[in-house]
Amino acid sequence: MKSDVEELMPRQLPVEYGASAEELDLNGPPRNPREYLRQVQLEASLCPEVVVAQIDPKKLKKKQTIHASVAGCHAAPVGFCPSLSWQQHQVSNFSDVRQSITKNRIHWSSHTLDDNVQMPKLTDEEGWKRFCLGEKVYLGHTDAEPEPALDYSKVGFPPFLSIVSRLNQSTVLMVLETLICWFEEHDFVPQLGRWLYGLLACLEKPLLPEAHSSIRQLARRSAQLRSTLESQEDEKLPALNLLICLVARYFEQNDLADQPE
Repeated sequence: MKSDVEELMPRQLPVEYGASAEELDLNGPPRNPREYLRQVQLEASLCPEVVVAQIDPKKLKKKQTIHASVAGCHAAPVGFCPSLSWQQHQVSNFSDVRQSITKNRIHWSSHTLDDNVQMPKLTDEEGWKRFCLGEKVYLGHTDAEPEPALDYSKVGFPPFLSIVSRLNQSTVLMVLETLICWFEEHDFVPQLGRWLYGLLACLEKPLLPEAHSSIRQLARRSAQLRSTLESQEDEKLPALNLLICLVARYFEQNDLADQPE
């Protein structure tokens, strides 16, 4: 009698039943082609019709669902949009920086870090915020008095080449996503701008779907914040224009690009 599987999926290679199931040794190698096909059929018949995977929820990676929005950016207020030549110049400079990082990655990654540079673990999102932005920004103490001596743990470690050259793509993307999410709920600060530029310079093309979504989110947030600026002399304007420019022009998210007046 045919099984339910055979009724739905007829065998394409009929095999003569020369040996019974008891005579077949599933642990040993088949002695001829017919015995091999018979072993395959027997193994298939022993598989349960429904299999339930045993998954440990704790091991699942966070943020597995990717939401790629196609929404555009806020249009730049009158007088706030950079010229096309400025955008092209920034893309050219950025391309040179990326080539330099790629060329010298092995050299810089071999440099010994100072004792005070304790890079966070890959999954330590809060640790990366403290590391990149500094405790003052992380804790919201942006108006505190400057330290008498430079303390990177307080003001944030800059994205030195000896640091970013050590980051693999998984870490680059994770830190980039972490900082962009922080930017969604906070104002722009110079430490953030330096790290966003450095991480974008290390982000490999072609983009992964999650990277594509993250940098579009960055451009939209930058444009939204730019639309609230009251003066063309605001020190945040060049940095915000630069981030929008790199996402749109270099990473080819053309629908987000500023269109000069």
